Amino acid sequence: MFVRWDNLLNDTAEEQQQHHLPGYRDPAVIRTFDAPEALGTRFYEVRAKSALNRVPDRSMVPFRWTINPYRGCSHACSYCVHGETPVLMADSGTKAIADLEVGDCILGTVRVGNYRRYVATEVRDRWVSVKPAYRVMLEDGTALIASGDHRFLSDRGWKHVVNNARKPDRPHLTRNNKLIGTGAFADPPLHTSEYERGYLCGLIRGDGHVGSYQYERAGRSHGDVHRFRLALTDLGALRRARDYLRNIDVETDEFAFLAAVGGRRPMRAIRTQARDKVAAVREAIRWPISPNDDWRKGFLAGMFDAEGSCSNGVFRIANIDCQLIDWTTFCLRRFGFDFVIEGPRENGVRTVRIRGGLKERLRFFHLTDPAIRRKCDIEGMALKSEAKLGVVSIEPLGRAMPLYDMTTGTGDFIANGVVSHNCFARPTHTYLDLNAREDFEREIVVKVNVPEVLRAELARPSWKGEHVAMGTNTDPYQWVEGRYRLMQGIWEALRDAANPASILTKSPLLLRDTGLLQELAERAEVSAAFSVPTIDEKAWRATEPHTPHPRKRLEAVAELTRAGIPTGVLVAPLIPGVNDDPAHVEEIVELATAAGASHIGGIALHLRGEVRDIWFDWLGAHRPDLVPHYQRLYRRGAYMQAPERERLGEMVAVARERARRRHPDPPRPAPPRFRRGLDADTDEPPPQRAPARKPQQGALF
Repeated sequence: MFVRWDNLLNDTAEEQQQHHLPGYRDPAVIRTFDAPEALGTRFYEVRAKSALNRVPDRSMVPFRWTINPYRGCSHACSYCVHGETPVLMADSGTKAIADLEVGDCILGTVRVGNYRRYVATEVRDRWVSVKPAYRVMLEDGTALIASGDHRFLSDRGWKHVVNNARKPDRPHLTRNNKLIGTGAFADPPLHTSEYERGYLCGLIRGDGHVGSYQYERAGRSHGDVHRFRLALTDLGALRRARDYLRNIDVETDEFAFLAAVGGRRPMRAIRTQARDKVAAVREAIRWPISPNDDWRKGFLAGMFDAEGSCSNGVFRIANIDCQLIDWTTFCLRRFGFDFVIEGPRENGVRTVRIRGGLKERLRFFHLTDPAIRRKCDIEGMALKSEAKLGVVSIEPLGRAMPLYDMTTGTGDFIANGVVSHNCFARPTHTYLDLNAREDFEREIVVKVNVPEVLRAELARPSWKGEHVAMGTNTDPYQWVEGRYRLMQGIWEALRDAANPASILTKSPLLLRDTGLLQELAERAEVSAAFSVPTIDEKAWRATEPHTPHPRKRLEAVAELTRAGIPTGVLVAPLIPGVNDDPAHVEEIVELATAAGASHIGGIALHLRGEVRDIWFDWLGAHRPDLVPHYQRLYRRGAYMQAPERERLGEMVAVARERARRRHPDPPRPAPPRFRRGLDADTDEPPPQRAPARKPQQGALF
C-alpha cells in the first residue's frame, strides 16, 4: 500500500515544517489539516525503524506483540525550567540543569504508601527550548523560573504554572497552593584556598596523624622523626586531601593501609615523612585567628568526612576532642544551624546533632560539599518537610528565555528543592517534546511507513506468526486514520502473511476495513473489540469528550458481527463512583448482547506510574468527594483492592447472565482469541505465554 502524500498536501492549512523528535534519526514533517476535527492539531510524520513492538513479559495479557501506527504521549508534558536551576543529584549534591548530561544519576520520587520517597533515577534526554518564562516565588524565598506548561507537585496534586487561555482549563498554581519539597537549595561553596585549608584542618585533625618525635636511631646523625599520615576507607576524601596538599606543594605517597577483613572495607592512606612537608601540613591545619566563611564551610566538610554520620535520619558529628567540638559548633552557629551537644559518653566522646530534619541535612550537604558522598545518601527517605513553600506570586517575565527540558526514569526530579514534573512516557514511548494532557489529542506522531516495515518484518524467517494485538496503547482508528489510511496497509500485510491479529478501538471507523478483516479471517484468526466504559451522556462527555459516541460503537459491534467477525465489548475501565452504576453497566451489557458481542468483559481502573497522579488530579478538580475512597482503594499501589475488583467483576457477570436470558440466541461468531479483563465470556483457554503479574490497561479512559 502506498499513501498519496500529494493529496494530503491539498488539505494542509500551513506550509510544511520540520521538527526533530528524540528517538528518530530524521526530522519529522509537521502537517496540519484544514478540517473541523483537526483544528489546532499537528501531525508529525516520521519513518519508523520497526512496526512490531514486543510487549514486556511482566504484562499479563494474552499476546506478545502489538503495532502502534500512531503515537500520542498521553502521560507526557512540556517541561521547561531555567538553565541555572539546580537539580538534586543521586549523591545529594546539585548540578545546574543546563549542565546535566544523558546518563547522569539524579534523584526522583515514587509514592510508597502515604508518602513520596526519594529514589535514584537517570537522565534519559535533555534539550533546550525558547519559551515565555514565568517566575514563581515561594514563602521561604525560593524562586523558580519555568514555562507556563511546567508542572510542580503541590499539596493538591500536579499543577501547571499557569492556566491555558486557549484551551480548556487545566490544574494550575494559585496563591492557595503549597509546593512539595524542602525548599531552595543552598549555593555550593567555592573551593578557594581558604576552603581547602579549612577542609584539611577538619579532616586531618579529625582523622589524621601529624607528629614530630626524637629518638636515637643507629646509623643516623640525629633522632628527629616527622610523620604525616591519613588513612580512610573512602577514596573520595583521601584523594581530595591529597590534591589539596599538592596545591601547597606537599606531595604524598598513597599506599594500602589495611586489607579488607570480614565485613570491614579496605583502607588506603597517604603519607609523607619529609620535615618541610610535615611542617607545611601543620601550618595548613593551624587554627585561624579570624576564619572567613570559605574556611568554615571547608572545615565543616572535613569534620563530616572524618567524624560525621547520617543514619536513621539523624545527622551527627562526634569526637573526643573538646576543641574540635567547639570549632564545629562555632561554624554551625555562623550558618544558622540548630543543634544540640550530647554527652560526653563514658569514653569521653561528645556528639553534635543537627536538628531540622531533611531540609537542614540537605542544606549542610550543599553548603559545605563533603567528599564522602555515601554519607549524604537520602534515597528511600520520605519527602516530609516543614519548609514554608506556599506560593506567594506567579508573574510573567515578559520575555522568552532558553528553558531546559529533560526526561527521567521516574517522571519527575527535584528542581531547587521542589518536586518537578518532567516528561513521563508509557513503556512503549520515549519523550517526544509534546505537552502532556492536551497534546495527546493535539500532537500526533504518524509512522508513515509502518505498512511497508511490517510487511518486511512478517516475511522474516525468524518471525513465528504470533498473534498481534493492536489498539493496546493508542487507538489506531483515531480521526486522522481517515486521512493516512495506514491500517488498510497493516491489514493487507497481516492478510498476506496469514498472521492472526486482533484490534481494540473506540471508533466505528474500523467498519471501513470490514472487507480486509474478512479476507484475513479466511486465512487466520481475527477478532475485534470495542471499549465502551459508559453510555451515560454526562459521564461520556466528562471522560471521553473527543471519542465517537458509545452507542455508535455498539452499532459497529452488530455490523461486524453480521459480517462474520467475532467482535466483543469491554466495559473498561470501570471506575467506582463514576461509571459503575449497575443500571448503566447492565444497559451496556444488554445492548452488547443484543448486538451479538462474542465476548463481554470488564477492566477495573488501575493507576500505574504517572497515571495515578493524573487521575488524582482529575478527581481533585472534578470529584473531590471521591478522593478519600480512592486513597483507600489504591493504598497498596497501582491496582484496586481485590474486594472492589471482585465486586465490579461480579456486576458485569450478573448483567451478562441476565442479558443472555433475555437474548438466548443472539448472532455470535466463534469466540475470539483476543480477550482481556475481569472475566471473559468464553470457555476457550487463553494462549500460553510466560506468567506475569497484573492485568494491563491500555489507556486511562
